[in-house]
Amino acid sequence: MMISVFFFGLFFSFLGYTLPSVLNMTALKIRLQGNKKDFNYFTFGVLLITFFQAYISVFLTKHIAKNPALIDTLEKLGIVVLLFLSLYFFHQNKKEKKQLNVAPKKINSFFTGVVLSTLNMFAIPFFCGIIAFLTRYNLMDYNFSSTLLFISGSVFGILYILLLYGKYAYTIQKKTGSITQNINLILSCITAIFALFTFIKFVV
Repeated sequence: MMISVFFFGLFFSFLGYTLPSVLNMTALKIRLQGNKKDFNYFTFGVLLITFFQAYISVFLTKHIAKNPALIDTLEKLGIVVLLFLSLYFFHQNKKEKKQLNVAPKKINSFFTGVVLSTLNMFAIPFFCGIIAFLTRYNLMDYNFSSTLLFISGSVFGILYILLLYGKYAYTIQKKTGSITQNINLILSCITAIFALFTFIKFVV
Protein backbone atom coordinates (compact mmCIF):
# COMPACT_ATOMS: atom_id res chain seq x y z
CA MET A 1 0.00 0.00 0.00
CA MET A 2 2.83 2.37 0.89
CA ILE A 3 4.51 2.01 -2.53
CA SER A 4 1.30 3.21 -4.16
CA VAL A 5 2.13 6.72 -2.90
CA PHE A 6 5.13 6.71 -5.24
CA PHE A 7 2.98 5.86 -8.24
CA PHE A 8 0.34 8.43 -7.28
CA GLY A 9 3.04 11.09 -7.18
CA LEU A 10 4.47 9.90 -10.49
CA PHE A 11 1.09 9.73 -12.23
CA PHE A 12 -0.23 13.11 -11.09
CA SER A 13 3.01 15.00 -11.70
CA PHE A 14 3.38 13.44 -15.16
CA LEU A 15 -0.21 14.31 -15.97
CA GLY A 16 0.06 17.83 -14.58
CA TYR A 17 3.21 18.68 -16.53
CA THR A 18 2.22 17.04 -19.83
CA LEU A 19 0.48 20.06 -21.36
CA PRO A 20 2.66 22.88 -22.75
CA SER A 21 4.11 24.95 -19.91
CA VAL A 22 7.07 27.22 -19.30
CA LEU A 23 9.23 24.28 -18.18
CA ASN A 24 8.58 21.71 -20.91
CA MET A 25 8.46 24.30 -23.69
CA THR A 26 11.80 25.68 -22.51
CA ALA A 27 13.15 22.12 -22.39
CA LEU A 28 11.98 21.68 -25.98
CA LYS A 29 13.66 24.92 -27.02
CA ILE A 30 16.98 23.99 -25.36
CA ARG A 31 16.93 20.54 -26.97
CA LEU A 32 16.29 22.05 -30.41
CA GLN A 33 18.84 24.85 -30.12
CA GLY A 34 21.45 23.20 -27.95
CA ASN A 35 22.82 19.74 -27.38
CA LYS A 36 21.80 16.85 -25.19
CA LYS A 37 24.21 17.93 -22.46
CA ASP A 38 22.52 21.33 -22.11
CA PHE A 39 19.14 19.62 -22.01
CA ASN A 40 20.30 17.27 -19.25
CA TYR A 41 21.65 20.19 -17.19
CA PHE A 42 18.33 22.02 -17.56
CA THR A 43 16.39 18.91 -16.52
CA PHE A 44 18.58 18.39 -13.46
CA GLY A 45 18.03 22.01 -12.43
CA VAL A 46 14.26 21.58 -12.71
CA LEU A 47 14.25 18.32 -10.75
CA LEU A 48 16.42 19.75 -7.97
CA ILE A 49 13.91 22.52 -7.30
CA THR A 50 10.96 20.15 -7.78
CA PHE A 51 12.28 18.00 -4.93
CA PHE A 52 12.18 20.95 -2.54
CA GLN A 53 8.83 22.18 -3.89
CA ALA A 54 7.25 18.79 -3.23
CA TYR A 55 8.72 18.69 0.28
CA ILE A 56 7.50 22.22 1.05
CA SER A 57 4.08 21.19 -0.24
CA VAL A 58 3.89 18.32 2.23
CA PHE A 59 4.90 20.70 5.04
CA LEU A 60 2.36 23.34 4.00
CA THR A 61 -0.46 20.85 3.61
CA LYS A 62 0.22 19.44 7.04
CA HIS A 63 0.80 22.64 9.03
CA ILE A 64 -0.49 25.69 7.15
CA ALA A 65 -3.34 24.51 4.93
CA LYS A 66 -5.82 26.06 7.39
CA ASN A 67 -4.37 29.54 6.80
CA PRO A 68 -6.06 30.77 3.59
CA ALA A 69 -4.52 34.25 3.99
CA LEU A 70 -1.06 32.82 3.34
CA ILE A 71 -2.26 30.99 0.23
CA ASP A 72 -3.84 34.21 -1.05
CA THR A 73 -0.58 36.09 -0.52
CA LEU A 74 1.39 33.48 -2.43
CA GLU A 75 -1.09 33.53 -5.30
CA LYS A 76 -0.97 37.34 -5.51
CA LEU A 77 2.81 37.18 -5.60
CA GLY A 78 2.48 34.57 -8.32
CA ILE A 79 0.52 37.02 -10.50
CA VAL A 80 3.40 39.50 -10.39
CA VAL A 81 5.96 36.80 -11.19
CA LEU A 82 3.92 35.44 -14.10
CA LEU A 83 3.45 38.91 -15.59
CA PHE A 84 7.18 39.51 -15.32
CA LEU A 85 7.90 36.21 -17.07
CA SER A 86 5.36 37.01 -19.78
CA LEU A 87 7.06 40.32 -20.53
CA TYR A 88 10.48 38.68 -20.43
CA PHE A 89 9.57 35.98 -22.97
CA PHE A 90 7.85 38.56 -25.20
CA HIS A 91 11.02 40.64 -25.16
CA GLN A 92 13.12 37.55 -25.93
CA ASN A 93 10.87 36.73 -28.89
CA LYS A 94 11.34 40.22 -30.37
CA LYS A 95 15.07 40.05 -29.69
CA GLU A 96 15.47 36.71 -31.46
CA LYS A 97 13.53 37.96 -34.48
CA LYS A 98 16.11 40.74 -34.86
CA GLN A 99 19.05 38.35 -34.50
CA LEU A 100 18.10 35.52 -36.85
CA ASN A 101 21.52 35.61 -38.52
CA VAL A 102 23.45 35.84 -35.28
CA ALA A 103 24.63 32.76 -33.38
CA PRO A 104 22.47 32.20 -30.29
CA LYS A 105 23.97 33.32 -27.00
CA LYS A 106 25.20 30.54 -24.75
CA ILE A 107 23.13 30.18 -21.60
CA ASN A 108 23.64 28.27 -18.37
CA SER A 109 21.05 25.53 -18.80
CA PHE A 110 21.26 24.31 -15.21
CA PHE A 111 20.72 27.81 -13.83
CA THR A 112 17.84 28.34 -16.28
CA GLY A 113 16.16 25.17 -14.99
CA VAL A 114 16.63 26.24 -11.37
CA VAL A 115 15.27 29.75 -11.95
CA LEU A 116 12.25 28.79 -14.06
CA SER A 117 11.32 25.95 -11.73
CA THR A 118 11.66 28.27 -8.71
CA LEU A 119 9.44 30.88 -10.39
CA ASN A 120 6.83 28.26 -11.22
CA MET A 121 4.28 29.51 -8.70
CA PHE A 122 1.79 26.79 -9.59
CA ALA A 123 4.04 23.92 -8.50
CA ILE A 124 3.45 24.15 -4.75
CA PRO A 125 -0.35 24.67 -4.96
CA PHE A 126 -0.44 21.80 -7.47
CA PHE A 127 1.41 19.41 -5.16
CA CYS A 128 -0.59 20.62 -2.15
CA GLY A 129 -3.79 19.76 -4.00
CA ILE A 130 -2.54 16.25 -4.77
CA ILE A 131 -1.42 15.68 -1.18
CA ALA A 132 -4.72 16.95 0.22
CA PHE A 133 -6.61 14.62 -2.13
CA LEU A 134 -4.50 11.59 -1.18
CA THR A 135 -4.71 12.23 2.57
CA ARG A 136 -8.45 12.83 2.39
CA TYR A 137 -8.93 9.28 1.08
CA ASN A 138 -6.29 7.81 3.43
CA LEU A 139 -3.96 7.06 0.52
CA MET A 140 -1.07 8.94 2.12
CA ASP A 141 0.02 10.13 5.54
CA TYR A 142 2.82 12.43 6.69
CA ASN A 143 5.40 9.96 7.99
CA PHE A 144 8.92 9.95 6.58
CA SER A 145 8.49 6.96 4.25
CA SER A 146 5.24 8.17 2.73
CA THR A 147 6.61 11.68 2.24
CA LEU A 148 9.81 10.42 0.61
CA LEU A 149 7.90 8.10 -1.72
CA PHE A 150 5.54 10.88 -2.80
CA ILE A 151 8.41 13.30 -3.46
CA SER A 152 10.37 10.66 -5.37
CA GLY A 153 7.35 9.76 -7.49
CA SER A 154 6.68 13.42 -8.27
CA VAL A 155 10.28 14.00 -9.33
CA PHE A 156 10.32 10.91 -11.55
CA GLY A 157 7.01 11.90 -13.13
CA ILE A 158 8.39 15.27 -14.19
CA LEU A 159 11.66 13.67 -15.29
CA TYR A 160 9.74 11.29 -17.54
CA ILE A 161 7.70 14.00 -19.26
CA LEU A 162 10.77 16.20 -19.80
CA LEU A 163 12.67 13.26 -21.27
CA LEU A 164 9.79 12.63 -23.65
CA TYR A 165 9.86 16.26 -24.77
CA GLY A 166 13.61 15.96 -25.30
CA LYS A 167 13.46 12.63 -27.09
CA TYR A 168 10.75 13.71 -29.51
CA ALA A 169 11.84 17.36 -29.83
CA TYR A 170 12.55 17.13 -33.56
CA THR A 171 9.38 15.14 -34.18
CA ILE A 172 7.39 17.80 -32.35
CA GLN A 173 9.11 20.44 -34.45
CA LYS A 174 8.14 18.68 -37.67
CA LYS A 175 4.54 18.19 -36.53
CA THR A 176 4.02 21.72 -35.25
CA GLY A 177 5.95 23.58 -37.94
CA SER A 178 6.23 27.30 -37.21
CA ILE A 179 5.01 26.86 -33.63
CA THR A 180 8.45 25.77 -32.44
CA GLN A 181 9.94 28.79 -34.19
CA ASN A 182 7.98 31.03 -31.83
CA ILE A 183 8.46 29.24 -28.52
CA ASN A 184 9.25 32.44 -26.62
CA LEU A 185 6.00 33.98 -27.87
CA ILE A 186 4.11 30.84 -26.79
CA LEU A 187 5.75 30.98 -23.36
CA SER A 188 4.77 34.65 -23.09
CA CYS A 189 1.14 33.78 -23.86
CA ILE A 190 1.08 30.82 -21.44
CA THR A 191 2.40 32.87 -18.51
CA ALA A 192 0.05 35.78 -19.33
CA ILE A 193 -2.96 33.43 -19.41
CA PHE A 194 -1.99 31.88 -16.06
CA ALA A 195 -1.57 35.35 -14.55
CA LEU A 196 -5.01 36.38 -15.86
CA PHE A 197 -6.60 33.16 -14.57
CA THR A 198 -5.11 33.72 -11.10
CA PHE A 199 -6.22 37.36 -11.09
CA ILE A 200 -9.78 36.39 -12.02
CA LYS A 201 -9.91 34.09 -8.98
CA PHE A 202 -9.57 37.15 -6.74
CA VAL A 203 -12.13 39.37 -8.47
CA VAL A 204 -14.88 36.83 -9.21
